[in-house]
Amino acid sequence: MAANHYIDTRGASARPVTFTEAVVDGLAAGGGLYVPERVPELSLEEIAALAQLPYAQRAARIYRAFDVDLPDETVDALMEQAYGDNFDDERICPITSLTANTHVLELWHGPTSAFKDMALQCLPRFFSASAAQLREQGKLDHDFLILVATSGDTGKAALEGFRDVDGVCIGVMYPDGGVSDIQHKQMATQRGGNVQVWGVHGNFDDCQTGAKNVFGDAAFAEKLQADHRIALSSANSINWGRLMPQIVYYVSAYAQLVADGKLGLGDELDVCVPTGNFGNILAAYYAKRMGVPLGMLFCASNENRVLTDFINTGTYDIADRDFVLTPSPSMDILVSSNLERQLFELTGRNAEAIAGWMADLREKRAFRVDADTFAQVRATFASDSIDNATCLDTIKRVFDEHDYLLDPHTAVAYRTAENLRGENPVLVVSTAHWAKFGDNVYRALHGLEPGAALPADVAALTGCALNELIARETGKRDVPRGLAELDGLPIRFADVIDNGTDDIEAAALRFLERLDAAASGQND
Repeated sequence: MAANHYIDTRGASARPVTFTEAVVDGLAAGGGLYVPERVPELSLEEIAALAQLPYAQRAARIYRAFDVDLPDETVDALMEQAYGDNFDDERICPITSLTANTHVLELWHGPTSAFKDMALQCLPRFFSASAAQLREQGKLDHDFLILVATSGDTGKAALEGFRDVDGVCIGVMYPDGGVSDIQHKQMATQRGGNVQVWGVHGNFDDCQTGAKNVFGDAAFAEKLQADHRIALSSANSINWGRLMPQIVYYVSAYAQLVADGKLGLGDELDVCVPTGNFGNILAAYYAKRMGVPLGMLFCASNENRVLTDFINTGTYDIADRDFVLTPSPSMDILVSSNLERQLFELTGRNAEAIAGWMADLREKRAFRVDADTFAQVRATFASDSIDNATCLDTIKRVFDEHDYLLDPHTAVAYRTAENLRGENPVLVVSTAHWAKFGDNVYRALHGLEPGAALPADVAALTGCALNELIARETGKRDVPRGLAELDGLPIRFADVIDNGTDDIEAAALRFLERLDAAASGQND
């Protein structure tokens, strides 16, 4: 079969592109997102058979099903590198069953203790392989600046994944004051000669909008090419290469539950995902499209409930909506980029409708889908939002009932699953280790209100020391080494910039000039 190709959700691209081109480009022309022309289908027997393979081989099988335009042996080798001893559990994403019908998919066993590792240990390797193949084909003659906006977890995972990768440099923007202490330290202490981190005045949406505006600036792209032989690309989930590894873990999880005797082959499994940018839950949708017997997809929101309101009303409206800082900061998002891909699929791939809605969102800060599309949304998704106090209460209750410690994002998903579940068993997607959010886990365990001041002796502790205190109190002596060592690492990045397009572009140019100067010094 010929290699699968990728098309533009807004219909602006002149031609379909290959997988390698989609990964390297990141964003389609005119701001659209790439989706595959064909979504492969697997039989129940093929899905069940995956459980007999190590995780890396499961992932390689799924990639081959999508007919990526890389040699099979390359795909196999890259997956072995992506999912190996860089994870602290050989199962890569183990499943913990709290009851016979409530299963927790742990996606935080990678090097940065968040689910973004599942994709960002994979994407940089495929990005490099894709770029190398395109260079051999004469389609590429430049290097890349990966520009990333993060609400907390993507940034560190992308920095770690692209650290010291040849032909690539990476700049990450996060909302200043809008991430946890641990998340900030993970980024600010990042090792590597090709990395840069900026705090940005404003919230995540300001970071994300700024990044998109930079991507859409043709004059800036020309300057990068002329002065630095650099092109922009992305490691956010707008890049199909970020999204595709996430499909794998849903297919894998279903196969594993069947192999463990917790599901019958063909039984429906509902999935509950804490989501802000809609990429993680979209991956579950694509797994369902591939033939995995997933039932309802539960979209779990925090107090930034724009997705819950959209799923329940058909109107996506951020015009007069307050942005709320919550205990689950990676979900503090109002503009959910991957919803565009989802609506493209649910409209029967109507690029004209997508372009119109995205224009309305940009110009009017709101859009409303048609009745048929809304019916498709309601047939596939249900959603609820969890307030800050309920989030913390859920952490305490689940620990008391099951001796299992949730992070705040997973707590949002757990409570949403309780509120929405029907007869089917539910897979709750756990997106981060609790120790990334120790201050709010402490508040939860000690009955403090959201945002309440910690006791003076506790407030005096660093994030790492606070995690050690929680570990002693709960018996959860599993704080990952990468988090426990943060206090001993030097802060490398402390710059805070404005969120305007010119400000971000100027910061990016200073970064590239520093790299050029360093390279020149090495060559002298």
